Amino acid sequence: MVVFVCAACGLVYELELVALASYLIGDSVTQASVVLSVMVFAMGLGSLLAKRLRCRAAVGFGLVEGALALFGGTSALVLYACFAWLGEARWVLVAFSLGIGVLIGAEIPLLMSLIQRAPERSGAGGRPRRAGRPAPPGDPDDAAGTVADLFAADYVGALVGGLAFPFLLLPWLGQLTGALVTGAVNAVAGAALVLWFFRRDLTARTRALVVGVNLAVLGVLATATVLVDDFEEAARRAVYGERVRVAVHTDLQEVVVTGGREGPPDLYLDGRLRVAGADEYRYHEALVHPAMKGPHARVLIVGGGDGLAAREVLRYPGVRSVTVVELDAGVVQLARTDPALAALNGQSFRDPRVGVVHADAFDWLRRASGHVQERYDVVISDLPDPGITPSAKLYAQEFYGLAAGVLADGGRLVVHAGTTTDRPRTYWTADATLRAAGYATRPYSTEGRTPGFAAGPDRAGRAGAGRHEPDDWGFLLAVRGHRPPVLGLAADAPPLRSLAPGDLAAAARRAERTRLTGLPPSTLVHPRYGH
Repeated sequence: MVVFVCAACGLVYELELVALASYLIGDSVTQASVVLSVMVFAMGLGSLLAKRLRCRAAVGFGLVEGALALFGGTSALVLYACFAWLGEARWVLVAFSLGIGVLIGAEIPLLMSLIQRAPERSGAGGRPRRAGRPAPPGDPDDAAGTVADLFAADYVGALVGGLAFPFLLLPWLGQLTGALVTGAVNAVAGAALVLWFFRRDLTARTRALVVGVNLAVLGVLATATVLVDDFEEAARRAVYGERVRVAVHTDLQEVVVTGGREGPPDLYLDGRLRVAGADEYRYHEALVHPAMKGPHARVLIVGGGDGLAAREVLRYPGVRSVTVVELDAGVVQLARTDPALAALNGQSFRDPRVGVVHADAFDWLRRASGHVQERYDVVISDLPDPGITPSAKLYAQEFYGLAAGVLADGGRLVVHAGTTTDRPRTYWTADATLRAAGYATRPYSTEGRTPGFAAGPDRAGRAGAGRHEPDDWGFLLAVRGHRPPVLGLAADAPPLRSLAPGDLAAAARRAERTRLTGLPPSTLVHPRYGH
């Protein structure tokens, strides 16, 4: 049972590092690869280092579990602190992955050393048996069976820990508190195993050492748990500035709104700046208005839970209905009720023409494709950059094929495809994917992007200063067929403050000159294509 608990705790530490690194640094594929590969290597290293502790396996195991509880329990806290105040978390992530992996790798060899001594501790209590005949199950000399039980408990514990992390720890305790509680459970379980089952292998001095170390670890973890809310608030101010007004955890992500109640607000989703209130109009006008040239009675917006794309669509008197497909209901609720966000989006969600569907856009289109009674004239893909891994499937060839199933004849699809200057390979991969799905495309971009927009550590405007940041947004306007759509504005469009039709056309020409040829279409736009 104790081995089961320790194994569960070990896997929770791994998942905690992957989850927090994906949130702080981005690109979850890379972070998972780094954490898991470094940990597996470190586990092998820990197994080798455990040889030096075989002669003192009991006290060694007790100290290893205490160190593992301390390292694993505080890993999320230290990682977040380094990111918030130092602006760099990558090397800290590698260091914790290495340290935790070494300690996890030392567990099994030390336990096996203790198990192999079981016949010695049992004395003559075991029944004599014939030479060459294995000990029956349950016999004290049945070391092989005990090792099998040990590995079975380890594997099952890993399964339980892997399931407990997303379904219990994260929803109930959050990342920081969840890691601290896991560390406390780990310390208690490891100390209990040594002090009870292997107490005969401990001297009075080593017993006091194991008790003292684990009590000190529990004291550190308990203190950190009491102070974690104050720490998180201070770290949030360090990352987002002093004007944090709303900070909530929805079922899917952390949502932070900064600025005054009168605005302009900045909206962060999972730590990435999604809406910069001072200049968001450049993005949303460039996204929406070129696609509205032509019929636009029925419009579908994929994403857009902030209501800003809907605001631009509703400026057109010919619009009869707008369907917004947004996965996170919490973002939509905040956009409806927060005074600054509601003012920024023009109360678009209160317009009777706007309907909201809370669903995964890919699954919703799969159900709707080919079955809608009336197709959409315009589909607007208002999504984060392709570099954000969870949204990668919404830049896939399959997704664009499903979008074609709900488009009317001559309907337009517009896609936000990231920056053309900082990650051109990602941008042109999205273009190639659209063309492979049967669309003719017209690439264009607009400048004026706020530094730190969905740019990881630089979003606070402090960390990573001096690093090159993109200053543009890239878009793709697409229609089914072989003739590219005309890049322009509908006749009834309102005037754009800083984005004239000539600017759009010039941006498209500049983008065309930087086209990277020969890129294949992708079913998964790799988040590091542009690096």
